[in-house]
Amino acid sequence: MHASLLLAAALAAAFPGAPEAAPLTPPMAQFTIAQQAMPALIQRFQLDLASLDHKYTVVGGSARAAQMREFYQQWRAALDALPFDSYGVDDRIDFVMLHNQIGFELRELDAQDKRFAEAEPLVPFVRPLINLAEARRMMQAQDGAACAALLQTSLGAVRRAQEALLAGPDINARKPMASRSVANRAVQILAATAKDLKEWNAYYDGYDPQLSWWVKRPYAELDKALADYAASLNERLVGKASATRLNVTGDPIGRDGLVSALQREMIPYTPEELMALAEKELAWGEAELRKASREMGFGDDWHAAMEKVKTMYVAPGEQPAMVRRLAAEAIAYVDDNHLVTLPEVARRSWRMDMLSPERQLASPFFLGGDTILVAYPTDAMTHEQKLMTMRGNNPHFARAVVHHELIPGHHLQLFMAERYQPQRRLFYSPFFVEGWAVYWEMLLYERQFAVKPEDRIGMMFWRNHRAARILFSLGFHLGKITPDQAVEMLVARVGHEPDNARAEVRRSFNGEYPPLYQAGYMIGALQLRALKRELVDAGKMSLLDYHDAILQGGMLPAELVRARLKGEKIARDFKPGWRFY
Repeated sequence: MHASLLLAAALAAAFPGAPEAAPLTPPMAQFTIAQQAMPALIQRFQLDLASLDHKYTVVGGSARAAQMREFYQQWRAALDALPFDSYGVDDRIDFVMLHNQIGFELRELDAQDKRFAEAEPLVPFVRPLINLAEARRMMQAQDGAACAALLQTSLGAVRRAQEALLAGPDINARKPMASRSVANRAVQILAATAKDLKEWNAYYDGYDPQLSWWVKRPYAELDKALADYAASLNERLVGKASATRLNVTGDPIGRDGLVSALQREMIPYTPEELMALAEKELAWGEAELRKASREMGFGDDWHAAMEKVKTMYVAPGEQPAMVRRLAAEAIAYVDDNHLVTLPEVARRSWRMDMLSPERQLASPFFLGGDTILVAYPTDAMTHEQKLMTMRGNNPHFARAVVHHELIPGHHLQLFMAERYQPQRRLFYSPFFVEGWAVYWEMLLYERQFAVKPEDRIGMMFWRNHRAARILFSLGFHLGKITPDQAVEMLVARVGHEPDNARAEVRRSFNGEYPPLYQAGYMIGALQLRALKRELVDAGKMSLLDYHDAILQGGMLPAELVRARLKGEKIARDFKPGWRFY
């Protein structure tokens, strides 16, 4: 008898009358799969890249850029020499994905050089300081007197730049010295350089008398001058954000940057085509809101119906119980309808924590994965903040959020990604990760998981939110939509609370997410929905097999998920071309 069955029998004997426990072991047959060639190679690529990244740490360093460029170019040449024609479906996919990733990284190195050059006029003194910090990281001997002279010269240059800044036009002038985004980039360069110089100084301070004796005072004065100059740049050219004043900076990458990023994601659409797609989806969602609004007795005034839904929040202290109830409901639904296989360990291992007040400033809604972070106000918030957070996280809005973050969404997805084709984590993509979770929102909506109009309004709030994200994020990087206009769109066309809309826009443009991240939610979901129609609705696969096969394939662009599920051996020079919408 199998060991897991023996254990189950022992438990049943020890606890008569208890329900039979599901096994915690996976199906053993899956471990008899023939070995692929590419996973070990991708793992070596990742480990070697991490080792180089561990040494070449100086941001903007010339040695770092040169080393990374050499690494990527040699790996690309080595890949081209591999026996691609002998590979099966999955190895071909991994080959193409790694080749694509390397191409993107090389383009990013060029883009980083260009962005640095655009900001350099505001920080003309910074390159020698970066070189100084990088020389230490490269373990080159340094002369104390020469270093002190360099620091002193740099100090004078920083002070001159400060004087020129204070004498020049500020952000409110018709022609400021630099755009807000370029000025913010200069502030980030200053912060990174100050950090690298702090590590440089700590390396020698007290350990190398000939150097620390020389540089003690020049370093301290330069460190303060860099901080003062960064503060002045923030004050005069960047602007400060607050709860009611947006002043989001962001760093638009332009159309060429978006095209490069879409190439990495294997999306064969232009930014303009994706924005047109989003307008269609948002218009459809607004029509769905009007249907639910009429059922609630508010006619076509869906804003009034949504206002009613927002008032249906739970009392303080009851939010965790609400989340547990919604999670159990979603898990039971996918179980009862045989929609996806749930490993028992995944079912048992998700947990819950509360989202801190600080994080709620930029993330006013739930976050998740193996831990769902619950948004709800604390007693220290103002009365207005408490109401806005409760209204924005009411049970009808949270209905879609909970299954998005847990099961069948991110928790299940990331659990499986660690266990199937884990080498493909290198190819992490919001189009796959967020697309999977939003696909389930779409699927469950189509299956009438939300019966009450209040629940449909809550689910459609998020659906429209995803469409608006495509519009304002791509529009921002194309120079067509400002952050303030993005806030107005979220309030007027989605139904956001004003503070929550501002937090959402800050989250989108504060630099924590890549430029295409916000667009990935709905576009990735539409890809998986189109593939479902092609394979499941046409009778070629069951819904259960479709979902399991996606999860067992690891993180891939949807077009390569499609090739994998259809058993297609893609070509070495594969180019995306699937028109899914």
